[in-house]
Amino acid sequence: MNFIDLFAGIGGFRVALEGSGLDCIYSSEWDKFARLTYEHNFDHIPDGDITKVNLKKIPTHEILCAGFPCQPFSISGNRGGFKDTRGTLFFNIASIVKSKKPKVIFLENVRNILTHDQGRTISIIKKTLNELGYDVFFDLLNSSHFGVPQNRQRVYIICFRKQLKINAFEFPEPIFKKVYLENILERGEVAKNYEINRKDVSFNEKTNNADLKKQLKPIRIGTINKGGQGERIYSPRGHAITLSAYGGGIAAKTGAYFVEDKIRQLTVRECLRLQGYPEEFSFPESVTVSQAYKMCGNSVTVPVISRIYKKICSYL
Repeated sequence: MNFIDLFAGIGGFRVALEGSGLDCIYSSEWDKFARLTYEHNFDHIPDGDITKVNLKKIPTHEILCAGFPCQPFSISGNRGGFKDTRGTLFFNIASIVKSKKPKVIFLENVRNILTHDQGRTISIIKKTLNELGYDVFFDLLNSSHFGVPQNRQRVYIICFRKQLKINAFEFPEPIFKKVYLENILERGEVAKNYEINRKDVSFNEKTNNADLKKQLKPIRIGTINKGGQGERIYSPRGHAITLSAYGGGIAAKTGAYFVEDKIRQLTVRECLRLQGYPEEFSFPESVTVSQAYKMCGNSVTVPVISRIYKKICSYL
């Protein structure tokens, strides 16, 4: 089996699927820092902006993978299908599907795609893929339930070419592995730039050790300033909040955690672990912490992708 990796980011789909024995035969990513990171880890430079790539350059493939951005569709035609997707990045996926006809389409998106534009976005995506000859299945899964300590809800869309006659698809069941943020933290001293030293801090609990019950979800124990976005403190006895590519507050992108009597953000290595990347995966030295945070926040969670792929295999 082979696959292509669109909107590839730093290569989460590739890590998961190559780990299952598949060959990546094409990739595309427009962000220059993500492309640098992709090359650094896979010795391959992805093509750039997918809207500028000639379809003839994309090889015939068996699985199309994409973690594409969520965009509103056109309302001019109001047909609810392929023509309504023009002008969006999903249109480029649909065009590739129409031309190359892969056996399987494997997509990932934010949870809001289910309610985006009053449900019209997911409706058009489903109708478009149906028009192109695919049976479409989707579900909302949380990374917390699949072996990593990060509360991260994402929508996964799996499509099989209708000739395969796969009329039902069950997504993998949660495994609820007892893993917590404290299990993936770097040991010893971390760099000072991760620490948060503020006077306007208040705690619900004075400690986050033995007197706190471990939970497979974030455990909030304190507040910085007024407790807005990036101003909430969590215990490592629970799970991390969702890594974000954007967001404000002093602990934007990772959240704040009370670790060894210090309030700090997560390190870049800890963020990679929260997304399930192997220890040998790394960022180039030229990439800043802020850029690495953004790329981790944009990534798919590798173990979730791996488990969904195993399910796909059971149906093929």
